[in-house]
Amino acid sequence: MEIDIIGIDLGKTVFHLVGLNARGEVVVRRKFSRTQLLRFTANLCVRLIGMEACGGSHFLGRSLGKQGHEVRLMPAQYVKPYVKTNKNDYIDAEAIAEAVGRPQMRFVPIKSDEQLDMQSLHRVRDRWVARRTSVINQIRGLLLERGITIRKGRRHAEASLPGTLEDPDNGLSGPLRMLLAQLQSELRQLQSQIDEADALIAKAASEHEACRRLMAIPGVGPLTATAVVASIGSGAEFRKGRSFAAGLGLVPEQHSTGGKQKLLGISKRGNSYLRRLLVHGARAVLQCREKQSPGLSAWLGQLASRAHTNIVAVALANKMARIVWAVLSKGEAYRPPLLAASVNATAC
Repeated sequence: MEIDIIGIDLGKTVFHLVGLNARGEVVVRRKFSRTQLLRFTANLCVRLIGMEACGGSHFLGRSLGKQGHEVRLMPAQYVKPYVKTNKNDYIDAEAIAEAVGRPQMRFVPIKSDEQLDMQSLHRVRDRWVARRTSVINQIRGLLLERGITIRKGRRHAEASLPGTLEDPDNGLSGPLRMLLAQLQSELRQLQSQIDEADALIAKAASEHEACRRLMAIPGVGPLTATAVVASIGSGAEFRKGRSFAAGLGLVPEQHSTGGKQKLLGISKRGNSYLRRLLVHGARAVLQCREKQSPGLSAWLGQLASRAHTNIVAVALANKMARIVWAVLSKGEAYRPPLLAASVNATAC
């Protein structure tokens, strides 16, 4: 029995494995625990092992790689078209085995422990930020029911809440003051946790050479730089900068047929967290457009004269994504764009 390709459908404790021979026929169907799976693959000689990129896939991919196997992870949505009939775990594993051998399939790089650590820090920080926003909105809602209005924004809530609690003439009851004090304490604790996470991220960015090069790009700070490196590493899985921008959903969605091209809004595929960071960075650059390099400032001015601010921000985020890929993949420092007149003069 010769196994050419293996597809593994991952679970929390149970893993379903399907093996195909060189003709694409199913020759093995087995169910294992994680320990049994690693023991089974330790003595196998196969050309390729495929899995969906999901929870636990990076650990298992590294473990199988240490055994000498070539392991490839795929986005789950790219595997679904290969499911032939009703869904079960063996059928999913067979679809994975068929998909991983396709020459045009797109793969997810297996992350190192350092990348996973940084990604975990970003995810926890993002949850703390969302929870902080929720607490502020709850405080504003409770006070609005008592006729007290606080302006939007975290700074305004933090500045107004102490005075509101100390004012004896605003009509707040004792139980409500106690609840607001507890929410204030929760808000301070969340802010302290976020500040600690920011300090860790800034320290990691300052110590990583690729992150330092990325932070020279306008709109890219420690948060975005470390998130990009944790997500794509050196960017080697993307052939060009446009592929990276498309992978983040920063290019128009296309719905063309009959030879008629129809472009919609951005596709919003891929990593929504990275896309959000790049768009926020682009908005920050737009606020101080005059302080940017002459080439970038002129490009933004021309674009802003004919398009809405939101469109300009997304276009700049797309441009930033391409620059980020170029800086990472080529290992070079960021070079600010020059004015067209300056380029022509240099050429002459």
